[in-house]
Amino acid sequence: MSLISAAPSPVGHLSDRHFRSIAQLIERQVGIRLPPGKRIMLEGRLHKRTRALNYSDLNEYVEQLFTADQLDHELTHLIDVVTTNKTDFFREPQHFSFMREIAVPALLSVRGRRTCNLKIWSSASSSGMEAYTAAMVLDDMIRTGSRFQFRILGTDVSTAMLQLAKEAIYPRDALAPVPENLAKRYFLSSVDRSRQEVRMVPELRRLTHFMRMNLMDASYPIDRDVDIIFCRNVLIYFERETQRKVVEQLCTHLRPGGYLLVGHSESMIHSAVPGLKQVQPTIFRV
Repeated sequence: MSLISAAPSPVGHLSDRHFRSIAQLIERQVGIRLPPGKRIMLEGRLHKRTRALNYSDLNEYVEQLFTADQLDHELTHLIDVVTTNKTDFFREPQHFSFMREIAVPALLSVRGRRTCNLKIWSSASSSGMEAYTAAMVLDDMIRTGSRFQFRILGTDVSTAMLQLAKEAIYPRDALAPVPENLAKRYFLSSVDRSRQEVRMVPELRRLTHFMRMNLMDASYPIDRDVDIIFCRNVLIYFERETQRKVVEQLCTHLRPGGYLLVGHSESMIHSAVPGLKQVQPTIFRV
């Protein structure tokens, strides 16, 4: 999850008070800090929503937001507006190589000859590319001789991103990082060639499910025997103490021997979480 810059708003600027109110709300709800340097970004992000609701300027929008009957209704829209998810297929590809070559074989060896049903959780799934990358890698392993089944869950705080993930329709140029053999096998081209779009094949869509969840929640409605959790490039937006709490909570959902994969700028998290062992700079095991 990342926050990106946008042009200044033509419907005015936020007052100091209103900026602080929004920043505090976003940090409280989703853990993301909005320091003063993000003010222009926030104003730019809020313009479209302000216009859509026919408010005269940004400050009127914020005033109305905090009335008793508006916040509950508007909060989901606000979170969608100010959080934009940056993701790609095969982002940080060494993680998927590790999953194929080390993590999955190790998990299978522990289970012995029993039927193995791997559970993979993409905990900040954005538009679904991370979850579907994992699905491609695992399905390819099965096709080349490995014997297991798998299910993948993707969660995110943004309802807009989750809708994109469920639809699984992407611009054709998003396939650039996908190996050619996998792109041919796992994506269908739009019948309308002018659209330059592809869609994940139904076989993998059936194995990949998405639901809304906030990493700031006190508890997660997730199984406690997950094999691999991806939580990449979202912890960097949290304060240190929030990072620790989130990672501790995630680890309670890993089965013994399960793996947690984080982003490259998040590789020091293990020092604050007892029982989390570093396998590689961005890969941990419980």
